[in-house]
Amino acid sequence: MGSLAAMLRHPDDLYPLLKLKMASRQAEKQIPPEPHWAFCYSMLHKVSRSFALVIQQLGTDLRNAVCIFYLVLRALDTVEDDTSIPTDVKVPILIAFHRHVYDREWHFSCGTKEYKVLMDQFHHVSTAFLELGKGYQDAIEDITKRMGAGMAKFICKEVESIDDYDEYCYYVAGLVGLGLSKLFYASGTEDLAPDSLSNSMGLFLQKTNIIRDYLEDINEIPKCRMFWPREIWSKYVNKLEDLKYEENSDKAVQCLNDMVTNALMHVEDCLKYMSALRDHAIFRFCAIPQIMAIGTLALCYNNIEVFRGVVKMRRGLTAKVIDRTNNMTDVNLAFYDFSNILKPKINKNDPNATKTLSRVEAIQKACMDSGVLNKRKSYIIQSELRYSSTMIVIFFIILAIIFSYLSSTRASK
Repeated sequence: MGSLAAMLRHPDDLYPLLKLKMASRQAEKQIPPEPHWAFCYSMLHKVSRSFALVIQQLGTDLRNAVCIFYLVLRALDTVEDDTSIPTDVKVPILIAFHRHVYDREWHFSCGTKEYKVLMDQFHHVSTAFLELGKGYQDAIEDITKRMGAGMAKFICKEVESIDDYDEYCYYVAGLVGLGLSKLFYASGTEDLAPDSLSNSMGLFLQKTNIIRDYLEDINEIPKCRMFWPREIWSKYVNKLEDLKYEENSDKAVQCLNDMVTNALMHVEDCLKYMSALRDHAIFRFCAIPQIMAIGTLALCYNNIEVFRGVVKMRRGLTAKVIDRTNNMTDVNLAFYDFSNILKPKINKNDPNATKTLSRVEAIQKACMDSGVLNKRKSYIIQSELRYSSTMIVIFFIILAIIFSYLSSTRASK
């Protein structure tokens, strides 16, 4: 019912949603026939449908390398995330994980749902990994080794300072940025990006996820996961879990805004990184998640719902981002628009208002300096349109046709 209401408010979401649905079905049809590759691509669709869709546009060799890189790191992350694994068992697995990718027999049962399937049948991932080119294998092994060691370090260490926070995010996401840059370089399609820019690409995404997932992480069973740095949250509450209680709502929002302000510091590096990319498919692969991140931060900022449930962009807007992100003009416009959504939410009484405003204006200046903002119409910020009863009838007719088509397709199968 919520999706239908969203479409009634934003009927122009319908076409991008249909395109996304058709592209997703087409991607599923392109799953390779070999059992190990079929498992890898099927698993990719299960653990990240939008990611699976974007990588389908990459060239075959690079697509295979990115697919395996992603699954190896998802497996590593599954070990780290499983709070039921004793520390003395978990740490050695994390440290040795880069060697397990060469072992066709290795597997380790942990995680839940599709992640448990990934871990139980990890031999398929190892088999596919061993078919990659040497340059791809070396890059994946190096990043997996460094990430596993970093994760092991933070199993035994809490995130106390902002420096700790940046270090943790470097291990779990900045290294992903470095690894992808290495894979792009190994493919021969891109120059090797500076490590600092690659790191910022990863940190911006990771910090966004950590902010958005506060409630899920703090309620994790049997043991909560705490990634917000004490240096930030201790200014507002005595314990990190106190942020979720209604009596602390004002302090929780101030802490949230502090976290968002911290994440915004990486945006200018991200824009520099993306502006240097030459390959169109690689550009889209990198740009779409970054736009989703700035959009998510714009929604989360000053929003108490982060501590009550899930805050995320509506599906129709996500579909538009995927459909309409093709060049730096699109990226600059999206970043400018989402920062425009965030800017009026800044309360002058917020402890970090001046710093937040400064960072938002720096982002907007970087986008404006591109000199292309006035050449495109925004699809993000739109005035509320009023639709006649005729338009609403047409909308429901289209929905009926789509439903009929999908039903007949299922029946034919």
